[in-house]
Amino acid sequence: MSSPRNEVKLFSGRNSLFVAEKIAKAYGKPLGDITVSQFSDGEIQPSINESVRGCDVFFIQSTFPNADNLLELLLMIDAAKRASAHYITAVIPYFGMARQDRKDKPRVSIGSKVAADLLKAVGVSRVMTMDLHAPQIQGFFEIPVDHLDSSVVFIPYIRNLNESNLILASPDMGSSNRTRTFARALNLDMVICDKERKRANEIASMTLIGDVAGKDVILIDDIIDTGNTLAKSAQMLKEKGALSVRAMCTHPVLSGNAYDTLENSVIDELVVCDTIPLKRESSKIKVLSIGGLFADAIHNVTEFGSISSLFNTATK
Repeated sequence: MSSPRNEVKLFSGRNSLFVAEKIAKAYGKPLGDITVSQFSDGEIQPSINESVRGCDVFFIQSTFPNADNLLELLLMIDAAKRASAHYITAVIPYFGMARQDRKDKPRVSIGSKVAADLLKAVGVSRVMTMDLHAPQIQGFFEIPVDHLDSSVVFIPYIRNLNESNLILASPDMGSSNRTRTFARALNLDMVICDKERKRANEIASMTLIGDVAGKDVILIDDIIDTGNTLAKSAQMLKEKGALSVRAMCTHPVLSGNAYDTLENSVIDELVVCDTIPLKRESSKIKVLSIGGLFADAIHNVTEFGSISSLFNTATK
């Protein structure tokens, strides 16, 4: 006789309720009861208000700045481990510090490795995330990592545009592999905007590899931060004859003057996922939910199904 299946419980950090509630609704189970107390000096202390003994526990928390979001996730995991949870999964739609994946100059930290080590140290059993800035970050973990792909959300949206003269564009060489994945699934051509930086967030020059004359262009990237790269890419594409320019970026970091940069750019539409909450509304931004995709992934993990079956973008 087989043993009974462990009960599944979903919890959310304070700053990820915006997406956790969608994941829980799609999964068909309410979020668990958790309280995060805060001392007068800002110190936080999570408290799980229901039993998790023997349960498969999923903590949903994107680790966008400030660092309290990561710390809160670590403390929630520790609380569940000390309460005898059977299996603990950190569901991190946006994995912060993923851009710190290597030493690109002397005497710098590798932040994504530090975050991976911290998660492992507090007792997490599994990590579930989406569109890491560098997929090889998965190798920093010594536990299973489910790396979900936003193409499952974006590709149906592109297909529903019903435009016959589409072409995809990579805003830089680093996003070319991601763009090529979209291009193959959609049977579309692609071009590359090759940029040279002076320093972080500052572009020195940009050239176009390919032809966009008379085309409706869709820029593909994993993160939009300041928006400068996308704005400059869109401007160049329009100057090269593009009829329209959309952008599809998984994580809407949108820091600094990004909203103003977007509003003043020639980008017609920015499509993002709800891995990070928008700081303000914009007529140019459309948000697609990843709640259903993460709910399906959680279901497949708990039922010992295939995660890779969720990535068949050719048929979705």
